[in-house]
Amino acid sequence: QVMLVESGGGMVRTGGSLRLSCAASGSIFSMDLMGWYREAPGKPRDVVAVETSSGSSAYKNTVKGRFTISRDNTKNTVYLQMNSLKPEDTAVYYCSASRNGSDYWGKGTLVTVSS
Repeated sequence: QVMLVESGGGMVRTGGSLRLSCAASGSIFSMDLMGWYREAPGKPRDVVAVETSSGSSAYKNTVKGRFTISRDNTKNTVYLQMNSLKPEDTAVYYCSASRNGSDYWGKGTLVTVSS
């Protein structure tokens, strides 16, 4: 069992930046995939950014060039740097980890972007 705890959410104005962190209870080095997802009010959960164990990353089109996923294996932590934030980025952001077909989720952190 892997526990994930997100932090770093908050309220920011349009154009601002936030860095989300996801601390894992175990090693993330062995994870097949680490990712960030978000759930906006009234919308289904959607992928934002993912990174494979080999270091390849992929992003939702609307965040490309603004968001960056990264990891620190020594701290078992994954980050999501979010720049040039827009009101439509407002959502609860969830960290996810996948290994051998099993998915693990954090409880989420709220990001609110005001216009």
